[in-house]
Amino acid sequence: MRNKMKSHRGAMKRFKLTGTGKVKRYKAYKSHILTKKSAKRKMGLRQSTYLTGADIKRIKSVLSK
Repeated sequence: MRNKMKSHRGAMKRFKLTGTGKVKRYKAYKSHILTKKSAKRKMGLRQSTYLTGADIKRIKSVLSK
């Protein structure tokens, strides 16, 4: 009997699969050195977004093992 592959736990914490199959992610550059970034820029970084391009296939395979 073959062992099951485990999901990548680090990826599970960073990405979520939506009901329609898209991969949701949070934006980078929001963790430190925030004083020089404008309020408008920081507000934009709060919003989540979706993965695009070749990353989708890679991340989905890591999430669903």
